[in-house]
Amino acid sequence: MNWIKQGFFSNVRKDILSGLTVAFALIPEAIAFSIMAGVDPMVGLYASFVIAVSISFFGGRPGMISAATGAMASLMGPIVAKYGIEYLFATTVLTGILQWIMGALKFGRFITFIPQSVIVGFVNALAIVIFMAQLPNFEGATWIMYLMVAATLLIIYLFPLLTKAVPSALVAIIVMTIISVLTHADVRTVGDMGTITQSLPAFHVPSVPLSFHMFLTILPYALALAVVGMTETLLTANLVDELTDTGSNKNREIKGQGIANILTGFFGGMAGCAMIGQTVINVKSGGRSRLSTFIAGAFLLFLILVLGDVVRQVPMAALVGVMIMVSVGTFDWHSLRTMNKVPLGDTIVMVVTVVIVVATSNLAIGVVTGVILSALNFGWKMARIHAQTHIDEHGVKVYEIKGQMFFGTMNHFVHLFHYQEDPEQIAIDFSHSHVWDQSGVNAVSKVLAKYEALDKKVAVRGLNPESQRIIDKIGVASVSSH
Repeated sequence: MNWIKQGFFSNVRKDILSGLTVAFALIPEAIAFSIMAGVDPMVGLYASFVIAVSISFFGGRPGMISAATGAMASLMGPIVAKYGIEYLFATTVLTGILQWIMGALKFGRFITFIPQSVIVGFVNALAIVIFMAQLPNFEGATWIMYLMVAATLLIIYLFPLLTKAVPSALVAIIVMTIISVLTHADVRTVGDMGTITQSLPAFHVPSVPLSFHMFLTILPYALALAVVGMTETLLTANLVDELTDTGSNKNREIKGQGIANILTGFFGGMAGCAMIGQTVINVKSGGRSRLSTFIAGAFLLFLILVLGDVVRQVPMAALVGVMIMVSVGTFDWHSLRTMNKVPLGDTIVMVVTVVIVVATSNLAIGVVTGVILSALNFGWKMARIHAQTHIDEHGVKVYEIKGQMFFGTMNHFVHLFHYQEDPEQIAIDFSHSHVWDQSGVNAVSKVLAKYEALDKKVAVRGLNPESQRIIDKIGVASVSSH
């Protein structure tokens, strides 16, 4: 009972109001993503309802909004075109199963391997993508559209000066809808996006042959969806952690996403994941607990079933204005001011991540590329090794190694030594180094073998316990250490 009270009723008024705001913003997105995937608009709407409600119970990041998303929808078109809608439902169920397994295997730790430069690039790219997604709404639009978008933004930014009791985005949507209806304004509405059917989602087992061939057919699509969904969810959860200065259970969130996708696959929906745009709306509107996510999903269904006729009249200009606010609020403007202060490699990684995400509209490709570039950048910095030499009081030439011993430095390490010119006794001091892998051990072994061939004695000094352990485990001939 305490979990329910803490999770759902610790911030009731703000959670309800923010959830209502998010529900309005979910409708055009869900319809647009359905069209992108090549399915009926109700598939996206049902998915958004089922995922949002179920993730409010099973997720690990309170206050985060999950529903049908563009990143997932972009991968679904080929399934629907080639195999039909029933295979999409089956793929959605398998996606959920794979995500649950990923969560059980603690893949949530993956977020710790994503550098800050990639996270900043992801956030900035998503802000640009959200903004660009609004531009088609202006094609062929009249001056009324521009005026209503401007009025929406004015309400969003000025209304909080009067009161913060009600989310300004919700007020803007309501006011713009009333004005649009009363003036019969010539603007596109939600109803123009697609047909909204006022009916409940029904339990439905995907009508596909239960065979190993079918499993192999949908597995590649399901795996891609699971990875993209997990990546976007983890990054969004990380962003909410920072925005709210609270922590979250990433592995539980991945398992929760899996359960949500399994359920939506059985209720005529498409796979989804965390939505950064709607999540930012929720957080900025005061949503903090699971109740805000639940209300967003539940009120979305209420809007479809009971207020379908009203929803159809909501002007797209109001929702475009809200999403532009989200875009501006999501972009990390501080990153532009500090570009000349952070290391050049990090700046390049951030820019490349932004460019790839914006160019491909695929968050996973951009993030994975960013991580690979960061790893290469880190490897390049770490692959520096040098030695300082001196003759000690016993006439022994000492090589003080500075740098990391691993596959990236092994060849350079071998060439640090003057085998022919060195005296009969040599010491290699690893006090300022660390041996990381088999390549590092092999490099040490090669150096010792070269000196041994010249009948010169070598002592290895200063190995820390971890380096000593790996050398002892792999084994290096003729090592005398003291």
